[in-house]
Amino acid sequence: MEKFFGLEENGTNVRTEIIAGITTFLAMAYILAVNPLILHDAGMPVSGVFFATAISSGVISILMGVLANYPVALSSGMGVNALFTYTVVAKMGLSWKGALACVLVSGIIFILITVTNVRKMIINAIPAQLKLAIGAGIGFFVAFVGLKNAGVIVTNASTLVSLGDFKTPTVVLALLGIIITLILVIKNVPAAVFVGLVITVVIGVIMNAVGLQGTKTQALPAFTGVASFRWDTSLVGACFSGMGELFSHPQCWLAIFSLLFVDFFDTAGTLVAVAGKTNLMDENGELKNVERALLSDSIGTCFGAIMGTSTVTSFVESASGVGVGGRTGLTAVVTGICFLLASVLSPLLSLVTYSVTAPALVVVGIMMAQQLKGIDWDNMIVAAATFVTVIVMILGYSISNGIAAGFIVYAAGMIAGGKAKEISPIVWVLVVLFIFYFVVAPK
Repeated sequence: MEKFFGLEENGTNVRTEIIAGITTFLAMAYILAVNPLILHDAGMPVSGVFFATAISSGVISILMGVLANYPVALSSGMGVNALFTYTVVAKMGLSWKGALACVLVSGIIFILITVTNVRKMIINAIPAQLKLAIGAGIGFFVAFVGLKNAGVIVTNASTLVSLGDFKTPTVVLALLGIIITLILVIKNVPAAVFVGLVITVVIGVIMNAVGLQGTKTQALPAFTGVASFRWDTSLVGACFSGMGELFSHPQCWLAIFSLLFVDFFDTAGTLVAVAGKTNLMDENGELKNVERALLSDSIGTCFGAIMGTSTVTSFVESASGVGVGGRTGLTAVVTGICFLLASVLSPLLSLVTYSVTAPALVVVGIMMAQQLKGIDWDNMIVAAATFVTVIVMILGYSISNGIAAGFIVYAAGMIAGGKAKEISPIVWVLVVLFIFYFVVAPK
């Protein structure tokens, strides 16, 4: 493993990578419960989707680790699964089989533009300052996700969002976990984020035992009894029977474009963010070995569609593993193994509530937000693009939308500053594509 993953040269070891892999899995584990529920609204069987999600997450995370040596795990993406169910199926009118066919085609297109190095060119064309903005923005995004899921931030009819009820046990547990994890990080405790997660689990168990009921009210749904699921493989290959809709449904190609767009830029943002916290970015600001990481992600999309789930993509929660020291593909391999063992581990996963994972996401978000120190705030063009990237990513609840808005503002600022000639042709193409997406993409 030392030679294969290059542990020593990346400043890590087997123990650290295992802890990082488990941490990433625990931060991502909610997808095994949430994804089947979302795709069930499209008419798909819960047990089949659970199987497809677990297997595709495990296999492709291992592929990412072995092929690309990136500490990035993959699973059915949040956001894109909602696009699959509530837009492609519910609004556009495709069947779920037709929607899976769209996912498969988007994955095939991904592979084509990856092997021709188009994806690599696009990612490397992102200006260095915007890469820092994307990484920091994703930090704020994952922290917001953690706080929202734990009930620390809630919806509000008057102000859109507001603070939750701090008397609620789940909120108390999340806040205690955040404080404890921060203290551990400040004191430079090894694997502080993972240790904080474990301590938060223990406190949650104790709180429930001493009568502070409610710590499980926001537990990840549907884990109870998962181990007893009868594996339903009816979804495997169902995408092929939906291929006819690609030629008969008038909006199928818009669906493919939307799935492609969101996956592409979510992946780009995630890889840039993770690379910014490791040594995966060279002195020119380009990602090392990125073509293999992109190929793994592309294959994941195809494999997930064939297994019977929505787009499998790189997960931003991988940053939690990087936060505890994960630096190589061994982290992703460990996460993948955990996904494959998920049905056996399901009784333990009932302890992994949103309140437990929130501290890890918030603290890792703080670490990622430190990339803002590299922004040239005296340059108004950069400052404006950075600000818009971050705020749209959070308030628009979308990594891809944040990236798109940041690019558009960057281009507008460069034009206003008389620097239009300094913008690369690839960036111009992307700006036009982003504007087109905002205009025509289904809402």
